[in-house]
Amino acid sequence: MTQDIRLCEVGPRDGLQMAKGMMPAADKSRWIAQLAQAGLREIEVGSFVSPKLVPQMADTGTVLSAALAIEGLTVCALACNLRGAIAAYEAGAHVLAFPISVSETHSHANVGKGTDAQVDMMASIVDWVRAQSRPMRIDAAVATAFGCSLEGVVPVSRVAAVAQAVACTGVDEIALADTVGYAHPAQVRDAVRATQDAIGTRLTKLHLHDTMGLGLANVLAGLNEGIRAFDSCLGGLGGCPFAPGASGNIVTEDLVFMLESMGYRTGVDLSRLLAAREVLAQALPSEPLRSGVAAAGIPKTFQPH
Repeated sequence: MTQDIRLCEVGPRDGLQMAKGMMPAADKSRWIAQLAQAGLREIEVGSFVSPKLVPQMADTGTVLSAALAIEGLTVCALACNLRGAIAAYEAGAHVLAFPISVSETHSHANVGKGTDAQVDMMASIVDWVRAQSRPMRIDAAVATAFGCSLEGVVPVSRVAAVAQAVACTGVDEIALADTVGYAHPAQVRDAVRATQDAIGTRLTKLHLHDTMGLGLANVLAGLNEGIRAFDSCLGGLGGCPFAPGASGNIVTEDLVFMLESMGYRTGVDLSRLLAAREVLAQALPSEPLRSGVAAAGIPKTFQPH
């Protein structure tokens, strides 16, 4: 299997949507530029959602426009309905990320409709995008795939069934998302295998949170099952405002260190990545930033690939 890993930095979207302060658009754009300079080639820069519900994302159009000027950067944006998807397309996003929760309760809390209705919305979005002149990659995130703080246990069979329904809409890629960070490695193994059996190589990515401190262990479980793409967030910020108890994403700095140490290629310069934390720390001084690598420093034994 390939040793190349595709990372998507979701900090400007997932990381900031739970931030206590508001990061100005100019600072967001400067931060995104530094992330790109560090070698991150895919960044989720924001979401086209109601600014009343998620005010931190109100300036996504402005931020996305600046990100599009960065050569070689794949610019991603999240939307939860057709209106948001059209806004993302018209703003020039290269990739649309669309959440579909396995948990009915979380789906209603997150997007105001049930899982089946959200799958139907996904199909409408695919049809609309495919009818446009410019191609746009469509990624679906099968959310709460490893448990839900509102509903509890989510059966693996249910995860595979929802992923299969999503695949039938014609999306390009599908991720399994540990929205609240309840997953453990054996669960990741079982869910990935069941989903691969259902949809094959359409399953490309894991979106993991670190609520229980098992984020990197879950990455390893995914690697062992052939997953070669992961979402992560600088400083481990993030969470879902509509999933009580959800905490930060897996830490990009620590993920890069682990992958490169294991012989995988991320294309990310770890020292430049650590430097990108300064913009975040200055703009949001009250937000705690996590990272073992940032705390300890890059070891002299570190040999990137």
